[in-house]
Amino acid sequence: MQQKKKRGARLGQHFLTARRVAVALARAVAVRTGESIVEVGPGKGALTRELVTLGGPVVAIEKDEELIGKLDETFAPEIKSGRLRIIAGDIRDLDTISAGLADHLYVVAANIPYYITGEIIRQFLTAPTQPRAMALLIQKEVAQRITSSKESLLSLSVKAYGTPKIVEKVSRKCFSPAPSVDSAILLIDDISRDFFRDISEEHFFTVIHTGFASKRKFLANNLGVKFGKDAAMKALADLGINEKMRAEDVTLSVWKGIAQKLL
Repeated sequence: MQQKKKRGARLGQHFLTARRVAVALARAVAVRTGESIVEVGPGKGALTRELVTLGGPVVAIEKDEELIGKLDETFAPEIKSGRLRIIAGDIRDLDTISAGLADHLYVVAANIPYYITGEIIRQFLTAPTQPRAMALLIQKEVAQRITSSKESLLSLSVKAYGTPKIVEKVSRKCFSPAPSVDSAILLIDDISRDFFRDISEEHFFTVIHTGFASKRKFLANNLGVKFGKDAAMKALADLGINEKMRAEDVTLSVWKGIAQKLL
């Protein structure tokens, strides 16, 4: 038993043990008729067990071969009936096409290893075929940063594609092995590219990355490095933004205005 705990912790796996949390996470994504459900890292199947009851077929992606073998045994009836499909592999090496979701409506529900949280969120939000919603069990501090009014590159990157909110905070005692921090269920709903109808994703993210380049510098100074001080000052002045404002105090809609001025 001790060996398995060490192995799970090394792989970033903290297995969910509280059924109440699994139910809350499954319900948070609010699966609609005709939607498939993608689960990242099903582990021992605590969340999987709740997802397969929701109606839509579940596609579970797991890279641990030992766990895949156990999932095949545990969910043999669901696999046989087509309610569950298990894909062997690392989610970071897959895309919506290889997972068979390119032409499907789908949502994501997952208990994500902390160290790849940002990668997985970005992977689905920027996918050619995006999910409608994502319900993720992640580190509480990260969920709070994403939903905070004090912006960051992470929060802006999420809010540009969808609406994030914390559904429930989850104690570290709900996992085995227990992580060193608490978690939270984060829902990102209404995912789309509507925000980018009149500006390119590439240019927008270039601008905000430039704006956050140095936390110690004022926004005008950061933007001036890449776009020129005069252009940066004019863009901010046109929008009525104080040149001494910090990047973290600029809202998503204002960032879009800045990016449009700096085209």
